[in-house]
Amino acid sequence: MFYYLSQVPQWLADNGYAGYADWLSFLRVFQYITFRTAGAAVTALLLCWWLGPKIIALLKRLKFGQEYADKAEEAGGLGARVLSKKGTPSMGGVMIVLVLDMTTLLWARWNEFLALSLMSVVVLAALGFYDDWVKLTRQDKAGIQSKVKLVVQLALGLFIGLYLWHHPTKSDLIGKLVVPFYSGEIVFAGVGLVGLLVTALAIVGSSNAVNLTDGLDGLAIGCTLIVTFVFIIFTYIAGNKIMADYLRVPYVEGAGELTVFCAAMIGAGLGFLWYNCHPAQVFMGDTGSLALGGVLGVIAVLIHQPFVLVIAGGVFVLEALSVLIQTGWFKHTRRRHGEGRRVFLMAPLHHHFEKKGWYESQVVARFYILGILFAVLALSTLKLR
Repeated sequence: MFYYLSQVPQWLADNGYAGYADWLSFLRVFQYITFRTAGAAVTALLLCWWLGPKIIALLKRLKFGQEYADKAEEAGGLGARVLSKKGTPSMGGVMIVLVLDMTTLLWARWNEFLALSLMSVVVLAALGFYDDWVKLTRQDKAGIQSKVKLVVQLALGLFIGLYLWHHPTKSDLIGKLVVPFYSGEIVFAGVGLVGLLVTALAIVGSSNAVNLTDGLDGLAIGCTLIVTFVFIIFTYIAGNKIMADYLRVPYVEGAGELTVFCAAMIGAGLGFLWYNCHPAQVFMGDTGSLALGGVLGVIAVLIHQPFVLVIAGGVFVLEALSVLIQTGWFKHTRRRHGEGRRVFLMAPLHHHFEKKGWYESQVVARFYILGILFAVLALSTLKLR
C-alpha cells in the first residue's frame, strides 16, 4: 500500500498541482525497495512485540496448550532437559502469519509473486492450524494423518508449478533448471516435467523439514531466519537486472518485491523468537512451521533457486534426513532381523544430541552456528560459478 504513495507527487504534478507535488516529494522514497524492505522488517518486529502478549494470553485463555508429553519427554532419557513443555500455549504461528500478511500488504508492491507467496502462507497455515487444533482438542500428538498433509502440500506445489509453466512470461522458471556453482541454465527434453517435480519437492520438502525441526525452543524459527536472510539477498539480486547479469544469475522481473516479503518474515520471526526463546512462552506449532517452510520453497522456486534452498537450509535437510534414515533403517532391520534397530539415539537429529546429554540451549546454539555456515556456503554460490 505504501508503495502507491510514491505515485502521489507525480499524479499531482500531472494534474496541475505542482506546488503540492513539490511539498509531498518526500513520498517518492516509498518507491525504493531498500527503504520498503527496512520498513517491513521494523514494522513486523514492532507488531509482533505488540501482539505477542495479547495472542499468548488469548491462547492460554482458550486453553490451547500442550498438555501431553512431547516426543522427547515421552521417550525419556533427556537428563539435560530441566523444564517440561507441558502447558505451553501452541498455535503461536498465528502471530507470525498475521503479522507477515499485514506487513507485506502494507509495504510491498502487489504482483503475482506476492499473490503466490501469500496464498501459500494462508493455505499451509490453515492446514497447520487444523492439525494443531486436532492435537490440542484431542490432546493427541499424532494430529491429522500425514497423508492428508502431504496431499494438500503436493496439490499446492503442483498448482504453483503448473501456473508458472503455463504463464506466458514465467514459464522459464519451470522449463529451465538452474543449479548452484554453474553459471548457465540446463535445458533438455522433458525438463518441464523435471522442473514441475523440483517445484513440488521444494515446497513439500521444505514445509515438512521445518516442521520436523520445530522441536526445541527457538530452533525452527532461528534457523528459518538464517535461511530467510540468504533469500533477502538472492531475491534482491534476482529482481535487479544489472546485479543479476553481473553475478550471472537469472533475472526475474518482479522478484524484488519478494525482498520486502522476506524482510517481513525476518521481522515477524525475530518478534516471535522474543517469546519463543528458551524457556518458550509459546510454540509456533504446525500453524507456523508448515507455512514458513512451505513459503521458503515457494520463494526459492520463484527466483529460480530451489537447489540453493537445499544448501542454505542445510540444518533442515539434516533434520529431515535423520528421520528418513531412522525410519527406513528401523523398518529394514525389523523385516530382516525381527527387531527394529536405530541409527540415531532419537530422531529428528536435535533429539539425538539431547539424548547424548547436550542441554537444549546448547543444541539450539550449535545448530544456529551450523545454519550460518550453510548460509555462507549458499551465498558463495553467487561468485563460485
